[in-house]
Amino acid sequence: MPDYMDSPIFVCMTMDIFLRINPDKIGFVLNHKPNEKAYINMLARLKSTAREYPRNFWILIGSLFIDRLGGALIFPFFSLYVTEKFSVGMTQVGTLFAFYAVSSFIGSLIGGALTDRFGRRALMIFGLISSAFSALIMGLSRDFHTFFVFSVIVGAFADMGHPAGQAMLTDILPEPKRIEGFGILRVVANLAVTIGPAIGGLIASKSFFALFIIDAVASTITAFIVFLTMPETKPQKHADQPHESIFQTFKGYSVAIKDGIFMAFLSVSAISVIVYMQMNTTLSVYLRDVHQITTQQFGYILSLNAAMVVVFQFWVTRKIAKYAPMALMTFGTLFYLVGFTMYGFTNTYPLFLFAMVIITIGEMIVSPTSTALVARLAPLDMRGRYMAVSGFSWIIPSAIGPLLAGFIMDKYDPHWLWYLCGILAAISTLGFLLLSRSASDRLQHEVPQNAGE
Repeated sequence: MPDYMDSPIFVCMTMDIFLRINPDKIGFVLNHKPNEKAYINMLARLKSTAREYPRNFWILIGSLFIDRLGGALIFPFFSLYVTEKFSVGMTQVGTLFAFYAVSSFIGSLIGGALTDRFGRRALMIFGLISSAFSALIMGLSRDFHTFFVFSVIVGAFADMGHPAGQAMLTDILPEPKRIEGFGILRVVANLAVTIGPAIGGLIASKSFFALFIIDAVASTITAFIVFLTMPETKPQKHADQPHESIFQTFKGYSVAIKDGIFMAFLSVSAISVIVYMQMNTTLSVYLRDVHQITTQQFGYILSLNAAMVVVFQFWVTRKIAKYAPMALMTFGTLFYLVGFTMYGFTNTYPLFLFAMVIITIGEMIVSPTSTALVARLAPLDMRGRYMAVSGFSWIIPSAIGPLLAGFIMDKYDPHWLWYLCGILAAISTLGFLLLSRSASDRLQHEVPQNAGE
């Protein structure tokens, strides 16, 4: 029996489905005695798995869960808050998101360089405190222009800490454990997204401002945890390495930009991201307008995605960790090709759900592997900057993906959006396949150990 089927989450979900489908069996379920030996074995496996990772890893994961949960409380209701509070349309909201995406990328680039120069811990704390400050500023803003300016400016400072968190996780774990580590981080993030909106909806019905307060408190708590418990993990420079000025630190981005394999990987990834982000941008509108799928039904589709990640992600990453990462990117993107293209050919709700299952399998392969690949390609003393530049594969798709998709849906047969997604996924799959051959020697090179490992 697969390991994930013993997890408490899987058991609870299975029981819930069982009771919904078989209400006449409730008496049997309630009277059935649990298998104590099975629970003891499950706990033993959980303890054994936990010991495979250092204590600092679990502290970092736990603190990031608190921060992600704070963000998950407010993000689903952000557009609703802005439109209601300031009486603006979705065009202004879209413009705000576009400017925020650009400013966050700039902040991430600055943070990546400073992370490599001054360390991970200080930049993480700075980013978390900035995030708390930005939440308070946005909650206290009384007009849209003030809200717009402060959210963009302060948001850039908040995103300075993101490369530091990724670099710290990379420092803590040895290379063979990094795909699993980033997989665990994805489970935590999806668990926050699963819990957060339900709690946030209850709070928002009473006070939107309370959401901003709670988000600020969550970021502040996370900053204190990092300050009190996490040591600096930045690898020490060798004695023969020359001292680097702040200008040279930022100039170091040229190393990443001139890294042909790294930039080719980001470019191919950007194509697959254009496809992937249709799940959270245009899919809901397409299913509503073309197939009359209700908002509640679409919510179930996205809930299926989040639940699968929470339940299966760790098991999947353990199974795939032994394979070549670029080959995994090729294999995972094939699932995107099949899943997204299905939406152009299917017209029944069960098949829409099945397409999401296929997409989620690809996501569980691609997402942790992609982050671990960036860490593997980065020189030891440039992890922060490489992590920051990797945002390139998201910033361009965020800017053009929804716009092009909307144009296709407005001007042409909406089914063509999913046919084109299939074509782009095929191009991305081919790109990863070619990279798996050209980058094989570099990726097989022994990664030096560091103090954090």
